[in-house]
Amino acid sequence: MKKAERIERLEDRLKEAGVLHLSDAAGHLGVSEMTVRRDLASAPHLFSYLGGYILPVGGERTTYRFDAEADTHAEAKELACRNAARLVEPDDTIFIDCGTTTPRMTEYLPTSGNLTVITYAMNVAERIMKRPNTNLVLLGGLFHASSQSFSGDEALRSVERLGIGKAFLSAGGLHAQHGATCSNFHEVPIKQAVLARAGVSYLVIDTSKLEKIKPAFFASAGQFDEVITE
Repeated sequence: MKKAERIERLEDRLKEAGVLHLSDAAGHLGVSEMTVRRDLASAPHLFSYLGGYILPVGGERTTYRFDAEADTHAEAKELACRNAARLVEPDDTIFIDCGTTTPRMTEYLPTSGNLTVITYAMNVAERIMKRPNTNLVLLGGLFHASSQSFSGDEALRSVERLGIGKAFLSAGGLHAQHGATCSNFHEVPIKQAVLARAGVSYLVIDTSKLEKIKPAFFASAGQFDEVITE
């Protein structure tokens, strides 16, 4: 198959799937992953490549919104995460949620002992993998650039087999009556599964999220042992 034909087939596949893992693209085209990488590099006007996933150009636009959100209330988010990280012991097994707040926890976690971090967030995993004395469990599935996270039945089954001592969850809003909510519905099953499994559950948010309501409900305020802010 010539390169032009491979690129055309990849475009057609992305129109159907929206996003495609590099290994799946290679299997679909019947070539090596290196060949797919070369094809992507030759067509930057058509494809974007992010964290092992291929997206059509423009499909990553939600990532820019994600990056912009990361800069909002940055100091408050940093302080909230410092407070949360103080609750982590060197040999704990913890869950860190996706979002623009909780990944900041990784800078303050203990590096002695044998810490295990479970996550479904790419931006958390990328930080954890560089840390000494830290085990990483990454829950996979379909990648969502809008939240830098994965979703799928396999991830849920993995949670059911894991022991989670402490869970640090995020939210786009926390309302006294309407509970904890987020912007992305695909996050809800994982958040709820973790809440059901964790020994202790914390909600880590900055105070700008208080009394806010986002579209996807996942927990009542009373389901958290503690709410941690700046």
